[in-house]
Amino acid sequence: MKTFIEYILQKTLGLKTYLYVFARFIIIKLRWDKNEKDFFYFMKLVDDGGIILDLGANIGVTSYHLALNFPKSTIFSFEPLTLNMNTLKRIKKKFKLKNIKEYQVAVGEKPGELEMVMPVINNVPMHGLSHVIHEENTENNDGFKYKVPVICLDEFDELKKLKKPVTAMKIDVENFEYFVLKGAEKLIASDKPIIYCELWENDNRKKCIDLLTNFGYSSLVLQKKELVPIEKATVEKHNFFFLPNTLTD
Repeated sequence: MKTFIEYILQKTLGLKTYLYVFARFIIIKLRWDKNEKDFFYFMKLVDDGGIILDLGANIGVTSYHLALNFPKSTIFSFEPLTLNMNTLKRIKKKFKLKNIKEYQVAVGEKPGELEMVMPVINNVPMHGLSHVIHEENTENNDGFKYKVPVICLDEFDELKKLKKPVTAMKIDVENFEYFVLKGAEKLIASDKPIIYCELWENDNRKKCIDLLTNFGYSSLVLQKKELVPIEKATVEKHNFFFLPNTLTD
């Protein structure tokens, strides 16, 4: 039923307008969405005044909330797909979010080019499922395909120009998280940002946890309004908090 409604709205409004209207709706709805309580808890952990990376910014919903809640910070929003990025830019302009710097690139382990797909399911483009096509992503690979430029954070000059530390990273890149982290090893080692990351139960999750453990991070999930180590969690979670051990000892 939900997909059918999306299909009707996209056909009626056109995809570009639909995405903008949808982004406005989700921005308002997000704070009351039980599924997003982890994101708002993440924001409570972050100090204002540095650089916050929104990796997988999509249509700008999380970038909006980050920009609004951290007015002294600079939000670097990375989104490689034009349809999504154009929506993000409209949100930025509408709400006068001057502390957002947007970049239409993917983020990975090394610079270059990748193929991405915006899946189409039952004739409905699923912007939220857009992802890099690679050997570990075997589902939802049919749809609108694009070649996109890729940067790695350790070599991204725009970050160095501000001469401010990266205080936090929000990563939601549909099973490509490990490659993002591999391309940011120097940044993570030097700045020790708080990292909030969506990870599904697969090898990608294990590799991300192992990598960050080696960098002196604790792996935590939110349970009953408290952060607990993943080995003590009694419920299955997909949102993970990675905090430097200096903050958890």
